[in-house]
Amino acid sequence: MSDDLSGSPRQDMKFGYGTNGFWDHRLDDALAIIADLGYEGVGLTLDHPHLDPFSLDVNARVRKVRRRLDALGLAVVVETGARYLLDPRRKHEPTLVSGSDRDVRVDLLRRAVRIADSLGARAVSFWSGILPADATPEQGWDRLTSGVARVLETADEFGVDLAFEPEPGMFAERLSDVLELRRRLGGPERLRVTLDVGHGVCNEPEGPEGAVARAGSLIANVQLDDMRPHVHEHLEFGEGDIDLAGVLGALDRVGYTGLASVELPRHGHAAPLVAERAKRAIDTAWAQVLRRRKEAV
Repeated sequence: MSDDLSGSPRQDMKFGYGTNGFWDHRLDDALAIIADLGYEGVGLTLDHPHLDPFSLDVNARVRKVRRRLDALGLAVVVETGARYLLDPRRKHEPTLVSGSDRDVRVDLLRRAVRIADSLGARAVSFWSGILPADATPEQGWDRLTSGVARVLETADEFGVDLAFEPEPGMFAERLSDVLELRRRLGGPERLRVTLDVGHGVCNEPEGPEGAVARAGSLIANVQLDDMRPHVHEHLEFGEGDIDLAGVLGALDRVGYTGLASVELPRHGHAAPLVAERAKRAIDTAWAQVLRRRKEAV
């Protein structure tokens, strides 16, 4: 936290780490490591290794996780990108745009909203899924708007934001698709944006900083990683083309004060070391942002 021109404390964004990068760790251990490294929050993916939303004792488990988060001083966003939670044979299926069983995905997202409320989470992050080859784009929009509208009912009931993530290769793969979804649904207040900054390098025409500027106050969740153009591969900072200080500065300029969590789901084999390296990179980049902010005053 830093000061604004009036001398009042200025709220800054919080930096976190995604638990999907710690699959080889017990959740309690992962949270402790993340907190010990100086992170202020977590992107908590609902899945069987850590917190299974379909387990018989889910309510008790959620209460336990809430106590652990509070004890460690960690903010939280609920992520729903588990690969095989709903179908052990088909990655990510069924989705909001699948040919069948879309109700299963809607049920998961409604459960996620209720869990987010119990955890004190800032938002629930989710995406569209891949449109089957035999479906038309308009069928995709009909399926997506119908499913999201139903989840929004639960989000409104519990006061939890839905942060829609444009995902490369999926039906809604760019920020413009998320904005179109909001338009089709009448601009609901609770439907906001998850912005993965690496996707800005990978497939956003305006780049990561341009995507931040365009999304602006709609951003409810941020994922941090590095990427290369046209390649959807989550990389450690410095291995791709992201200007980390530049994109954090862009987030600072639009007034983002939520959670920005490192998203490296395929680096769990070395999670503590990767998380430590990421924190050093973030600290260095954020120091540049603060220095530029001070010089601009």
